[in-house]
Amino acid sequence: MPITMNPDAAPTRIRLDRALEGLTATFRGMATHPEEDKCECHWGSREDLALLKLPDAELSPDLPRRTWDAPDWRDHGAVLRRILPQFTRELVSGRVEPMFGMYEVGRSFARGHWRQWPAPQSAAVWEFLHAWWAHSLVDPAPTVPVHELLALCTEASGTLDPWLAVWETLDHDVSDRHLAEAAAQWEYDLLGDQLPWDPWDNEADDPRPELASWLTRHAPTRLHAPEVPEALLHRIRLIGLTGPARWEDPHWPGHRY
Repeated sequence: MPITMNPDAAPTRIRLDRALEGLTATFRGMATHPEEDKCECHWGSREDLALLKLPDAELSPDLPRRTWDAPDWRDHGAVLRRILPQFTRELVSGRVEPMFGMYEVGRSFARGHWRQWPAPQSAAVWEFLHAWWAHSLVDPAPTVPVHELLALCTEASGTLDPWLAVWETLDHDVSDRHLAEAAAQWEYDLLGDQLPWDPWDNEADDPRPELASWLTRHAPTRLHAPEVPEALLHRIRLIGLTGPARWEDPHWPGHRY
C-alpha cells in the first residue's frame, strides 16, 4: 500500500524548502580559506580543492560528502559555509550516508562553530535545522529516520531540549509512530545508561539523562497503538528505574553490556 502524505507535512515541506533557499541566499559567494590544503592521496585532487576556493562553483555530488567528514581543515567553518547550500540539499534528499550514523553530520556542524557566525548566517542554519526537524516529525517516510535526525540536531546545536519540545507538542499517529521506532532504537543503550550515539564533546553535559527522562515521561501516554509491542512499553518503563529495581524486574530483557 503506498504511503500517503500526512496533511500536516505540506506546510512543513514549504517551510523546509524556504529554509533551503535561505541557506543558498545567505551563503552565496562563500569560499574556503585561500591557503586551505589537503592531502591528494587521502582526500582528493588539487582541482577539487580549487573548486572549494571558487565561490558558487557547482560541486560534484561526491565533493561535499568528502568535505564535511574531513576533520582536519585549516578553517572548518569556512569549508562548511562553502558547501552548505549543496550539502543541506543532499542531506534532505537522503543522499548523505555517514559511516556510523547521522550524528557524525551534527559533529561536523559543531566543528564549524556555526552558532558563533554572524547573526544572519547562524539564523539561517537554525531555521534549516528546525524546519527539517518539524517536517520529518510529520512525514510518514522521512529520508532520515527521526531518531537519527535527533542525534544530528542535538550534536549540531549542543542541546537536546528544543527538539524534544517540538516533538512533545505534536499529537498524531505519524509522530507517535516515529516515537515508537525511536524508543525501539534507543532502549538497549538507555537501559545500559548510555547515550544512543557518540557525542562530539565528551566534556559537555551528558544529554542521556534528559533523553531518558523525557522518554519515560512522554512515551507511555502516546504509545497506545496495537502495533506497539508490550515488551517495548515495559523497557521504556524500566529506563525510568535504577539499580536492582531495573535489573530484578520480571520484564528485564537480559541485555548484556
